[in-house]
Amino acid sequence: MLLSRRRARWRNEAQEAARHGYRTLDRRLPVSEAARELLRKAFPDHWSFLLGELALYSFAVLLLTGVYLTLFFEPSMAQTVYTGSYAPLRGTPMSQAYASALDISFDVRGGLLMRQTHHWAALVFLASIAVHMLRIFFTGAFRRPREANWMVGVTLFLLATVEGFSGYSLPDDLLSGTGLRITEGIMLSVPVIGTYLAFFAFGGEYPGEDVIPRLYSLHILLVPGLLVGLIVLHLFLIVYHKHTQWASPGRTNRNVAGKPFFPQYAAKSAGLFFAVAGVLVLAGGLVQINPVWAYGPYRPDKVSFGSQPDWYVGFLEGSLRLMPGAETTVAGHTVAWNPLVPALLLPAAMFLALYAYPFFERWVTHDPGEHHLCDRPRDHPVRTGLGAAGTTFYAVLLAAGGQDVLSHALRIPLEGLVWFLRVALFLAPVLVFAVTKRLCLALRERDAERLAEGEPTGQVRQSVEGGFQPSHRQLSPHERGVLRARARQVPRPLEPGPRGRRARRVRAALSRWYYRDAARMPMPGPPGDSGDPGELERAGTRE
Repeated sequence: MLLSRRRARWRNEAQEAARHGYRTLDRRLPVSEAARELLRKAFPDHWSFLLGELALYSFAVLLLTGVYLTLFFEPSMAQTVYTGSYAPLRGTPMSQAYASALDISFDVRGGLLMRQTHHWAALVFLASIAVHMLRIFFTGAFRRPREANWMVGVTLFLLATVEGFSGYSLPDDLLSGTGLRITEGIMLSVPVIGTYLAFFAFGGEYPGEDVIPRLYSLHILLVPGLLVGLIVLHLFLIVYHKHTQWASPGRTNRNVAGKPFFPQYAAKSAGLFFAVAGVLVLAGGLVQINPVWAYGPYRPDKVSFGSQPDWYVGFLEGSLRLMPGAETTVAGHTVAWNPLVPALLLPAAMFLALYAYPFFERWVTHDPGEHHLCDRPRDHPVRTGLGAAGTTFYAVLLAAGGQDVLSHALRIPLEGLVWFLRVALFLAPVLVFAVTKRLCLALRERDAERLAEGEPTGQVRQSVEGGFQPSHRQLSPHERGVLRARARQVPRPLEPGPRGRRARRVRAALSRWYYRDAARMPMPGPPGDSGDPGELERAGTRE
């Protein structure tokens, strides 16, 4: 009895302390209001919206495994002689960074599991960001009011690439050292200041003594801090602007339909976190990745055959391999166009295009309204074609990054493969754009036929006169509502005005190019003729 009374008293005291703490916080911070809004927040129930959470949870695994690895890694280029457990390298001179990477792999309990899980999590993190950005692009979820959040996402991808490359270079093995050697050449190609950049990064003549410590500080401190800050900002903007959602009867630009955050969505999100963590740990334990002991320590006079970086920087490797060698002397300074153009100017142009596209599309289409409903990719053929062309351009560069491996495996002459990839880099995106656009237009025409005639059942009926007619099933109200959720796309005419006539003509021409073929396609009809209680809206703002 005495123990039961004490437990009851302790329970009451704990509850009272919790209430007092909550009231104290609520007087100083908007705890009640924020918690109420967050718990009531609706999340769209569609798998494509989990791609961003996949990136978030793989980043959490990166942080957890990275903290463990920092306890044992020695970021130093000071030379030592290896005396660890890996017999083939015992007695070999190497840097302390490489020796500590070997110790983590063979002598630290769970070290190899953590190191490989960390590497797999990095690949999944960048891949999920890339796929998430593709989903945002193809569905038009970057449009007003989410342009700032799109720019935050592009910056996250850029910083994640820098973070991955810096971590990839830390072990100071032969493979990562080859990548640093290429990086030094890229720095030296910068006109006028290239030598100073390389001396600052490497602490003197290559390979220097400071590059690994500086990359280590960049990898565990600066870039992760920026990533955490941008992720918090990204999530805040999502909560502030609300989620986009797929068009459906009852879903408009003024509401969000879905499951509340607690308990339904919280339970699903927690399950996704444990699933992601479990898969990454299994991959780290069962699938070997980056075996640094097989490459050996880095030496400037050696290069490993078939050296390939991780996929997220593979396009840089491909652009370097496809660019012909060319030099120009200007005012006593030699400008090496390879690697300046493929390794600096081309990536800068690619990321600049990603940053600017939301504003370019709004300027071309004259569309200043807010959009909270996702577009089906087929409903915007030009945008979808541009996205497919850009993806193809990246894929060709990625394939070119492994041209030596492809040539060896496929028994194709290397020179012929290089010229094929050079031609494909310019022609393949154009062909993919044209094919993708035509497919989108064909799918839109098929949707119009389905609305007018219904869904074919595959059955054929014979009339009393002996004729044959295919049978159709009428679409459900939900299917008809989804197909009707499409804005009318009309090219904008040339705007009158005394100034800026050339810019206005370019804008009108781009608008015709963007909407000309789409405007000729039959529209499904006005939304009001569906008879559905919830009409889809394509304009207006949220209440």
